Amino acid sequence: MKLTKYIAACFAGMMLLQSCSQKEFLDLQPKDQLTEATTFTSYDNIKTYCWQFYEAFPGYNEAVPNSEFNGDLFLNANPNAVSDWIWQRITIPAASTDYQQPYANIRAVNIMLANIDKSPITDVEKDHWKSVGYFFRAYNYWNLVNKYGDVIWVDRPLTDADQDILYGSRTPRAEVTQTLLDQLQWAETHIKPAGDGANTINANVIRAFIARFGLMEGTWRKYHNLGDPQPFLRASADAASRLITAFPKLHPDYDDEFNSESLAGIPGILLYKQYDMNQVTHILASRGRNSSGRWDLTKAAADLYLLTDGQTRFTSPLFAGDKNPYAEFRHRDKRLYFTVPPPFKVVVNHPSPAYTLTGNAADQEYIDIMANISTAKQKTLPTLNWQGLVVREEPHFVDYNQGQPFNVTYTGYRFYKFSNKIQMIQNVDVNDAPVFRMAEVMVNYAEAKYELGEFNQAVADQTINQLRERGGVTPLNLGSIPADPTRDAGVTPVLWEIRRERAVELMGEGFRFDDLRRWKKMEYAVKRKLGRWIKKGTDVPANSPIPIENNASEGYIAYEGVPPGPFPEYYYLYPIPSNQTVLNTNLQQNPDWK
Repeated sequence: MKLTKYIAACFAGMMLLQSCSQKEFLDLQPKDQLTEATTFTSYDNIKTYCWQFYEAFPGYNEAVPNSEFNGDLFLNANPNAVSDWIWQRITIPAASTDYQQPYANIRAVNIMLANIDKSPITDVEKDHWKSVGYFFRAYNYWNLVNKYGDVIWVDRPLTDADQDILYGSRTPRAEVTQTLLDQLQWAETHIKPAGDGANTINANVIRAFIARFGLMEGTWRKYHNLGDPQPFLRASADAASRLITAFPKLHPDYDDEFNSESLAGIPGILLYKQYDMNQVTHILASRGRNSSGRWDLTKAAADLYLLTDGQTRFTSPLFAGDKNPYAEFRHRDKRLYFTVPPPFKVVVNHPSPAYTLTGNAADQEYIDIMANISTAKQKTLPTLNWQGLVVREEPHFVDYNQGQPFNVTYTGYRFYKFSNKIQMIQNVDVNDAPVFRMAEVMVNYAEAKYELGEFNQAVADQTINQLRERGGVTPLNLGSIPADPTRDAGVTPVLWEIRRERAVELMGEGFRFDDLRRWKKMEYAVKRKLGRWIKKGTDVPANSPIPIENNASEGYIAYEGVPPGPFPEYYYLYPIPSNQTVLNTNLQQNPDWK
């Protein structure tokens, strides 16, 4: 999916659909007939039409990390910017792109599927394009089912004659998801194994999506008591197993998977969205280098990262406490260093980009560590703002920034996972965005195997321990799992470690809110979100406005209050936009939304 070609192809696709307009005017023939007759006459024309389907992948946009605010591991570092989900302030929207856009995408897919059999291409080629269509239709329906539960099922282009569907009732979730699974499994065996060239939908991409979709639906059915989770969990595990056989080893550099100018050729990247200078760019890396990116990890998130001995910060003898940022970050999973800037302090003299060391060895400790594990274009220290100015220190508090109102944080754990120095032009970022990668497949496989009662040391070594090895952490030994005093008593120690690994590996990638919803564990988020331990008069001025828990002069930062609880049962599903229920009186609102 090379995006420079992709944009041109999308334009060509639109021209295919409109190229007959003048002839159409002269012939007075229906536009739809001419459109379909022109577009689906050759393999290459179909391919050009299908490029538009790839727009369904979010890539790098602010909606991805913003969704994390609705979970327990992120805080929005803006005044009064609490999550409306957590604080129970959601109202039924008049309209929503979450609802409308997938259906628009599905219509485009259905047009292609309705015309494939009439195309002069071979039967093998027809099966290939049906497989591509089934994949994208399933991907869009998965987004709808995940949010709304039962949905209106549409498997053909609708006309005014289809009143029973246009104004019909919702199809039960179980029926929709079973159809999606059946069609995805058919597509896996009928698509061209290598797709239509590098970075296109192929058999491995379909397997990765089955692993994601099957786990989501299987665990939702289990924890929401919908019944029959096994077929989906089995499909997830089997698809993931085939991928792990094909890609048994991870790429050794975690940060490469998010901050490479090109993801082409990086092992384990199954599909990615490509960005190119002067063609398609994004702003996510810039948001990690300026005052606009206000994504912070919470104390709960930081505490998930293990020490290098494989124990938690609560049990490891390597942990020297969290009252000093240098001590808190010492001997930690390297993924923490690539997600939150490690602490440092330098002397700067703006506007010059130069800096000098303070002479204090502690201030330089992580500057040296990052120089050894990262590169100059990725995450070396000191950190820089959007125009290349050196940040004086990390953590860099918003209410104590010493004249540097950029790269600021509320909690002290500023999120910079997608930040790099590849292109130092504000809001013109070109690092590619992974869509499906093997690390996610591994955590999906581990969880699915546990839910099937099949997780053992061999599976742990194939999955969890590969991820830990990349982070420099001692392997998980199922015979001696360290106690975690923060573990949810309703979750076994093994499952707790599997879920920990998922949270750490996928931190900030937009999975956590959906994970809490499918596990029915939004209770984790209905708590006060805390930040680092600070002491006024030492870490910040004595009169600093930074709030501390219990209004103390020393303790954990606490910008947000305690949200109301418990989390309402009906909040696990989104409300259907009111414009849809007004237009279609047979479309019933999700229960209890008023």
